[in-house]
Amino acid sequence: MKNYILIFFTLLFFTTVNSQSNKKAFKSGEWLRYKMSYSGFLRAGTAILEVNEKEFNGKKVFHTKGTGWTSGMIKWFFNVDDKYESYFDRDTIKPYVFKRKIDEGGYKKHRITSFNYNLNKAYIQDFTLQKDTSVAFFNVQDMLSSFYYLRNRDVKHMVKGQEIAIDMFMDSQVYPFKLRFLGRETIKTKFGKVKTMIFRPLVQSGRVFKAQESVTLWITDDANKIPIKMKADLAVGSLRAELEQYKGLANTFIKN
Repeated sequence: MKNYILIFFTLLFFTTVNSQSNKKAFKSGEWLRYKMSYSGFLRAGTAILEVNEKEFNGKKVFHTKGTGWTSGMIKWFFNVDDKYESYFDRDTIKPYVFKRKIDEGGYKKHRITSFNYNLNKAYIQDFTLQKDTSVAFFNVQDMLSSFYYLRNRDVKHMVKGQEIAIDMFMDSQVYPFKLRFLGRETIKTKFGKVKTMIFRPLVQSGRVFKAQESVTLWITDDANKIPIKMKADLAVGSLRAELEQYKGLANTFIKN
């Protein structure tokens, strides 16, 4: 179960694109809450994403937080308490600092990564292993800044089968990541019928993930481009996530 929960949070933080480049897809004060469920009926947990404007080392930045935890019956046998934070440039969205503190059934990580653009090196403080390392990088996003970076991409003329590629920095390594566009669909949600864009994430074989995960994502086909639904087919059952609450959107949430 741990690996699937990690996959969910990684994909949720990492998979949105914007089809209207003249509009900002998000603003300070945006807050999104997701319900996770196992096999469509058993609540497995909750995830929250929020972003606020701050000043960091004399720069105007966005400070975003991602938190996730298990609940209900799932929590009885597998407790998850994950916290992610990112400070990234307000205009370029390049990350300055990324924080990750997770506890997944006793499996713990606590790391802070600082990005030095003068030297193109990332400095990682590992508080769990009590070890500091540095890794060279070029043009990367962290797990959270990726979510906001991709939301401002222009995919207005994207066609079925086309892919978007990006490099993500995670756990002291750079991972290539792709999203394949599958088409558009109007789906039923708790907010009514919503027009969506459908994507499937693809990742490099032999790394953290398999060559192609059985994951499908539905993204609102409006100026906000927020994930509204996700489904991951597992060996036994499936894991789903659905938007259940939101506030502070930068643009009108378009519903049919």
